[in-house]
Amino acid sequence: MSVSGSPPMRAPTRQAFELLKNDEGKDMLGERIGQEKGKVIVRRVLPTTGNPRVEVSFESAGELVGVNVKNIGTYWSEVRPNGTLYGEGQGLARGENGEIINWKGQGIGEFTPSGGVAYRGSLYYETQADNLLGLNKLVGVFEYEVDADGNTSSEIYEWK
Repeated sequence: MSVSGSPPMRAPTRQAFELLKNDEGKDMLGERIGQEKGKVIVRRVLPTTGNPRVEVSFESAGELVGVNVKNIGTYWSEVRPNGTLYGEGQGLARGENGEIINWKGQGIGEFTPSGGVAYRGSLYYETQADNLLGLNKLVGVFEYEVDADGNTSSEIYEWK
């Protein structure tokens, strides 16, 4: 049960996203465009006059649109009155050939029974790398999880 006594929120899964259709009945979720694994490197409680807020920085490695990347990012997350989480973040990925990709994101999450957190949300990219210019007009839909030991994993899909 969540803090409010209602059943816990279940973030959508890939299968739930697959059910999304546009007005013409076409899938709204495209192919997976990225995946990463990493580690939380810093957690910090932020001052607040409202809901509890934590800042998290992480490092990860994986691939984005076929390019091997190393990623660093920071996000803040706030516990909402119903026990769910809302967060916003930003980061920088560096491709294997020197490509630079800036990203910003936001998401909704929940605490997991094993002591971690799971988020689902959206990502927006900006890059000048010729081989990655398509990212500038793409919205990514992500699934991001952190276990109780600070290990991270994420999958990113294109939102059509």
